[in-house]
Amino acid sequence: MHVLQMRPTEQVSVDQERLGTLYAQLGEAGAEDVVCRAMEELALRMSHCDRLFRESNWDELRKNSRSLIAIADQVGLQKLAVVARDVMCAIDQHDEVAVAATLTRLIRIGERSLTAIWDTQDMSI
Repeated sequence: MHVLQMRPTEQVSVDQERLGTLYAQLGEAGAEDVVCRAMEELALRMSHCDRLFRESNWDELRKNSRSLIAIADQVGLQKLAVVARDVMCAIDQHDEVAVAATLTRLIRIGERSLTAIWDTQDMSI
């Protein structure tokens, strides 16, 4: 018996225009501070989402997903924001299977997004 293991991958990108605006508004040091704090917060909230799902804490999972949207939008991670909205929609529809699938996608996109923004930060140094 052969088992096929799927490893879905999706392209993620950082909205350079959004980051440019952030740097223009806050200066280099201020923008780097915001981006670093955002990255840390995104990582913590994604981990928190996973725990909330395992606990079936739908209200808190929805709130946490909503906060991910705001943070992702702030630093130009549009795909991450879109997928977090998808998680919220699945929660609103009371569809546990869809929540599981979209949350898995959220974490996968989130990890790739953090790497992408980290790489962007490395290039600016």
